[in-house]
Amino acid sequence: QVKAQFESQANVNCAVFGAIEYKTQVVAGTIYFIKVQVSNAEYVHLKVFQSLPYMNQGPSLVGFQTGKTRDDPLTYF
Repeated sequence: QVKAQFESQANVNCAVFGAIEYKTQVVAGTIYFIKVQVSNAEYVHLKVFQSLPYMNQGPSLVGFQTGKTRDDPLTYF
């Protein structure tokens, strides 16, 4: 659901966009840290916020890190 937001903010088009791993942090909603494969050898880390259900809003991309590899640890940022 955040692919279009990432492509717009990073000014790229991704032929591949698959989540490999994720971590969560509960706040007033949930923050997801997601490792996503965007090409054969390139990965990005996404920070996505999902508000509480009663707010009735979809997930929002709040940050990303590019230039990652499959072996890079997924950390909070």
